[in-house]
Parts: sequence; structure tokens; C-alpha cells
Amino acid sequence: MTTKAPSGWAASSSQLIKLTLKTVLHRYRNFHVYGKVFIWLLMVFYLCLGAFVVVVSPSRIAQFLYDQASRLSHMRLGWLILTGAIVGVSFPPLIGHSTLLTLCGFAFGMKGFAIGAGGSLVGSALVFVLLRLCFSSRLRKWSSHNEKWQALESVVRAKGLPLIILIRVSPFPPWVYSNSLFASIEAVSLWQFVIATCFIFPKILLLVVIGSRMAALSDGDSRNHMDTHTKVMNGLLIGGGIIVAIFTSWLVYTLVQNHIRQLEDISPEVDRMAAEALEEYDEEAPLLHSNEADDQA
Repeated sequence: MTTKAPSGWAASSSQLIKLTLKTVLHRYRNFHVYGKVFIWLLMVFYLCLGAFVVVVSPSRIAQFLYDQASRLSHMRLGWLILTGAIVGVSFPPLIGHSTLLTLCGFAFGMKGFAIGAGGSLVGSALVFVLLRLCFSSRLRKWSSHNEKWQALESVVRAKGLPLIILIRVSPFPPWVYSNSLFASIEAVSLWQFVIATCFIFPKILLLVVIGSRMAALSDGDSRNHMDTHTKVMNGLLIGGGIIVAIFTSWLVYTLVQNHIRQLEDISPEVDRMAAEALEEYDEEAPLLHSNEADDQA
């Protein structure tokens, strides 16, 4: 009896899940003991937070968050505070970019798209420039001893902007590490990086839409004036937006891996090493860590 091979959808989904789990486990193992303790304390915190939500009730918490977001939107420089936060979380190893984009829609409605897009563009460009200026010598030293990274750089240099755009809109590596990834590839120029970053604007718009619909359901007054049909439509928009975001992330990741592994005019071995370099990239390589080998070279 022969077993049926998994479909392309199932195989790529499984690969993405395994890669995510492998990355999380790898980073956990590299943590100092204090870092591991912090992770466990963080898990306990989230469990307590979940219990708090159940006890206090989601509606009261949502109302509180809506009131605070409303205060932010009515502040004279509220938009600048949110823009500064987005710029800040663009620097590794900080996190929270997607959450802040959702907050843009939650606090400012569809006007939040300009805040989210502008902050993301400025923040990523600053990361790119500063990392290039501060770590260019370390980059050259590191890449000269890494065949996979050399393969990735040669592939990007050969295929140019279209491949840069495709990698940029991929969900892996995440936003903050994607910024350092492109700063690490000498073949990528600033203008190419900025143009490629503009292609994530549809994702930003989607997160802003989700945030604005969440705000409509969070305010008790507006929710009480909604009919059942409107409430259902808002719920469907939120749920549908999340599903679309997950599906498009999976689709783009699959396209990136397949495209890199099947490039024309480039040897299969170089394709394979370039794809592996992209999969294995994390916050430790090559600009954001310091090791003895680099120091002694």
C-alpha cells in the first residue's frame, strides 16, 4: 500500500510551522539562564492576564482601551507619539510593529494608515542607514567566511529589485529582523530598500482596517447603537482580515522559497544555499552579534 505524498499547500505550511518552531527553540536555547527565567515569567504573566480578562470581562477592558486610544487621538501630538513608537520598534530586537499598526486604526480610524505607513518607512530607513554605517566592516568580515550568505548576496545582486520586493513582503524574517537583513546585504541599496518597503503598504492598510473595526466594537455607546447586522459585519471584517493576513503571509513565504530555489541562470547549489541563508537568518547574524571569531580576525 502506497502512501500519498502531501500536497504542495500542506508541505509548505508544514515547512513554515517547522521553521517557526525551530527558530523559537534555537533562540530559547541560546538565552542565558536569566533570559530563560524571564521567558517563563512572561508565560506566567500572560496566563494571569488571560485570567484577568475573564474575571473583569472583555467588554470592560475593551472600553478602557478605547477610552485611552480616544485620548491619544485627541492629543495635539498624539500622531507624533505613535509615529515615534513605530520608528522605535523598527530597531532590533524590539517587537510590536503589527500591534502598533493595529493601534493606528484603533485610535485614528483610516487616517491611521498615513501614520503607520510613514512611521514604518522612516523607521526601516533609519535602521538600514545606521546599521550600514556602524557595522559595515563587521559585515564584510562575517560574510567573507559564510558561503550561504555569499550565495544569498549573489542571488540578490543577480535578480535585483523584483527579488528584493518579494523577500521584503515575506513574513519571515519578521519586520524588525527583516530591516537588519537588508542592511546586511551589501548588494541592496537604500533606494531599492525604500521602494521594496512601500510594497508592505497593503499589509499596513489591512491592519489599520482591522484596528478601526475593533474600535467600533470596543466602544459601548457605538456598539449599543449598532444593529445585529452591523455588529456581524464588523466581526466578519475583523475575522476575515486576520484570515487574509495569515493566508497571504503563507502564500508569499511559499513564493519566496520556491522562487529562490528555482532561479534561472544560477546553479541549484547557490539557489539552495541562498534559500537556507534566508531561512536561518535571525537576530544573531550578521550585524547584531559579537563573537570571538570576529574580534580575533
